[in-house]
Amino acid sequence: MNNKILNFIATLVLAIVLSFFLPWWSVMTAALTTALFIPLKKAAVFLVPFLAILLFWAIYSFILSNGNDFTLAKRIAQLLPLGGNPYVLILVTGVVGGLAAGIAATFGKQLSLAFKN
Repeated sequence: MNNKILNFIATLVLAIVLSFFLPWWSVMTAALTTALFIPLKKAAVFLVPFLAILLFWAIYSFILSNGNDFTLAKRIAQLLPLGGNPYVLILVTGVVGGLAAGIAATFGKQLSLAFKN
């Protein structure tokens, strides 16, 4: 199996499992761990965990918001400059989680290179 697909699936599964026990930063732990053990090259080190966590957080926040007819999401979207659109808020939520995971994965790659030397 391709390392990119393996890293994507491993990051996604580990983030879901860790989110049951740890706070929001568990996605960074998942991305760092998978970057240590499943090597990726160049921009894929950042992009693969970014996309995995963006997908996870966007779907998870959509499911949570859909349960209450997006009431809270609409109110938070009004507080932020999003025009009251809850779907944009869900996208922003996914991007923030993805950035955190991508940066953590980049750090994990740097740690793996430091341990090799």
